[in-house]
Amino acid sequence: MEQYFIIDFDSTFTQVEALDELARISLKNRPDREDIYKQIEDLTNASMEGKLSFTESLERRVKLLNANRDHLKQLISHLKKKVSTSFSRNTIFFKNHQDEVLIVSGGFKEFITPVVTEYHIKKENIYANTFEFDEEGNIIGYDRENPLSQEGGKVKLLKELQLPGDIYGIGDGYSDFQLKESGMIKKFFAFTENIERKSVAEKADHVTPSFDEFLYLNKLPRAISYPKNRIKCLVVGNVDEDALDQLKKEGYNMRHRESVEEKYLEEAGVLFCDEEHQPSAGQVQNAGRLKVIGVFGKCNRKLADAAAESGIIIFDDPRHNPHSNDFLPKRVMAFMNEGKTHTSCNFPDLQPPRVNNAHRLIHIHKNVPGILAKINDVFARHNINIVGEFLVTNPQIGYVITDVNTGYDTEVLNELKAIEHTIKFRLLY
Repeated sequence: MEQYFIIDFDSTFTQVEALDELARISLKNRPDREDIYKQIEDLTNASMEGKLSFTESLERRVKLLNANRDHLKQLISHLKKKVSTSFSRNTIFFKNHQDEVLIVSGGFKEFITPVVTEYHIKKENIYANTFEFDEEGNIIGYDRENPLSQEGGKVKLLKELQLPGDIYGIGDGYSDFQLKESGMIKKFFAFTENIERKSVAEKADHVTPSFDEFLYLNKLPRAISYPKNRIKCLVVGNVDEDALDQLKKEGYNMRHRESVEEKYLEEAGVLFCDEEHQPSAGQVQNAGRLKVIGVFGKCNRKLADAAAESGIIIFDDPRHNPHSNDFLPKRVMAFMNEGKTHTSCNFPDLQPPRVNNAHRLIHIHKNVPGILAKINDVFARHNINIVGEFLVTNPQIGYVITDVNTGYDTEVLNELKAIEHTIKFRLLY
């Protein structure tokens, strides 16, 4: 059975509501602009939450815009920089599913098409409204015959399309939920990376805080193996607000405690702490899920050694400069996303380049001879082609990154984990 993916544009594919942004461009010289922005924003939210018909909301918003083709050009440039983070990193999914991905939006093709076609989405698979212009290029209205300009428009469109297969809907608004309510789609995923509308999320089959989560749940190709929202990040002590903002943007599941409590540490994949609240050597040895620690201050040497023995990398920040390229959260995220260990205080230094169209596997082991040969023997026996491999060591551990360009089954992963002297194994992407 074929599968189709119906994806909303505003506040889903992009982080913003495009008509709201267009108003900020077209009305920026108006003295009453703040009042009009507020009116447009309220109309958007009322429609998205099902409190106002989409038709009335759209008509009133377009009248308030006072926009033209030049404003649209500025909007397109702006929207290209506002693609939702989890969508922008999953280009591989769109490339592999060009025939099955449909953008269905109450927005307008004039600004949607230039943004989404850069992600391999076909023009013929973009369903949206179209503006009407006068001879000077001013927006004077829109095509009222288009079903997407009408209340329940997405349902009407899908009835016309009659797609032969299971349909999955992803969006943030009431018009997206209507597809589920009508029985037209198999599952509706409320997308909350940018905004969570409780009235919509409560009715969804799943709430997905990122596109990574949607791909993970449906076992589809994705840029990262495990969604960030499933990784708990424990924050203890006086931690820089800029750092926390970056981690939130990455999508980590944040939790704050006043001290390092073992039950929370054992659940955490990432720990951020200040110099006074570092965990003990014994605590990290029992933290089976912990991958990385970021210390705002100087790391305790006993902690660094114990963490290395458990396959946990530590980055510290004695100078603490939030404007530096070596800002602590950047280094932590470079490890989580790419496997880079540069400037760690307890791991050997490795900065591997990202290899496109490949899977990256990380193997951490005790520094004894022959491990690399055993790793490569597993790949050879399963006919897996290695496209890049990096090994670095220090007196305690060996750190291997292997990029392979073919699929693999769980048996391969189990064999790599079972190699003698393995400390930790991780599938990165």
